[in-house]
Amino acid sequence: MSEEPFFRIDKFSVPAASRPRFIERLRRTHDALDEATGCEQNMILEQIEGTGRFNIVTFVRWRNRACHDEARAAAKERYDRTGFNPQVFMNELGVVSDLGNYACLKEGG
Repeated sequence: MSEEPFFRIDKFSVPAASRPRFIERLRRTHDALDEATGCEQNMILEQIEGTGRFNIVTFVRWRNRACHDEARAAAKERYDRTGFNPQVFMNELGVVSDLGNYACLKEGG
């Protein structure tokens, strides 16, 4: 198992009318991540300048991939238990997302 840091960076284009509801749900999700083993940094960022299409970005640094995977499984269990479907929620709000996992580039990479 790799002990390299693991990063989850999600970008969202959120319509102004949907922002309050989306941010409220995003904060609940990220509050749970703060409690997860191996979550080393957890930020919700909002674009204040620039021409980028995404106005909300989340950045989570995990100790390693295993910690991320454990937290992801716990989130899925919570969603299954409560009947929450993130994709349906975002579709209802008109949110467009770009979700991804990242690792640090190695020297010379």
